[in-house]
Amino acid sequence: MTAYPNPSSIDRVGVIGAGTIGASWTALFLARGMTVQVYDPDPGGEAMVRNYVANAWSALTALGAVVDGADPEAMTFHSRAADAARDVGFIQESVPERLPIKHEVYAEIEPVLAPETILATSSSGLLVRDMQDGLKRPERFLLAHPFNPPHLIPLVELLGNERTDPAAVDWAEDFFENRCGKKTIRVLKEVPAHVANRLQAALWREAIHLVVDGVATVEDVDKAVVHGPGLRWAVMGPHMLFNLATNGKGMEMFIERFGPSFATWWASMGNPELTPETARIIAQGCRDEEAGRDFRALAAERDEKLVAILRETAPKERG
Repeated sequence: MTAYPNPSSIDRVGVIGAGTIGASWTALFLARGMTVQVYDPDPGGEAMVRNYVANAWSALTALGAVVDGADPEAMTFHSRAADAARDVGFIQESVPERLPIKHEVYAEIEPVLAPETILATSSSGLLVRDMQDGLKRPERFLLAHPFNPPHLIPLVELLGNERTDPAAVDWAEDFFENRCGKKTIRVLKEVPAHVANRLQAALWREAIHLVVDGVATVEDVDKAVVHGPGLRWAVMGPHMLFNLATNGKGMEMFIERFGPSFATWWASMGNPELTPETARIIAQGCRDEEAGRDFRALAAERDEKLVAILRETAPKERG
């Protein structure tokens, strides 16, 4: 049985794939006092990551996520994945969601990994068993799926299957919770898109249906989420919120009283197809909602609001 190092001792990690998710992971790991070895084949990747980290640092500082001695410049960049994976205590892989690409990267980095180095994937929808194919050490491979942007959103979904060492998943929970300040959940069964993305996809499906069916505009659907259920979901999940709606009488009473209503609502919900016409309608609605604001302005607005929410909940949720 592999003896994994104490998560608190991890001081050097590898980030394989430095798109938006990889860059955000890099910012978080740096803030937690680690040195990060980054791989991405894009010649412009280094400039993008350095710029991303510089922009993220103030938000991380405001959240109290930057530990003493953390250095936003403590990163190296590599054109070969194996070089970024060498001599690290942990690997977070975030390459594109295509199995051939992932398998090619794993085949390159696995030979240089120490036996106790865990390899985690950020995959948002692929199955662990499919990604494990071809690995000589599948037992140290697991899912560690973040919610974008990882340096701000606390959630990490952890999943190991029957080929994964249970101790590796326990280690990852300790690493993300205590070393990185995240909130983890265990995904107990392999399904496409795990838990959070399935919930997100279910809501978006009905949001699209409401727009294409002429019930509301894109902007008003977004407003309904932000100023309605989204506020409640930021503090409690749907099961507990409905449980609270019973004034202490329990979920059995809620389902008995409101179950028929939900059944009627579910039956009337849509199943839209993402056709070119649907894409045109939703895209135009987004342009209307942007109201002239560009990507950078919208991203900055998102991050500012996220920081405000996270700071408000920090004493209870982030410690």
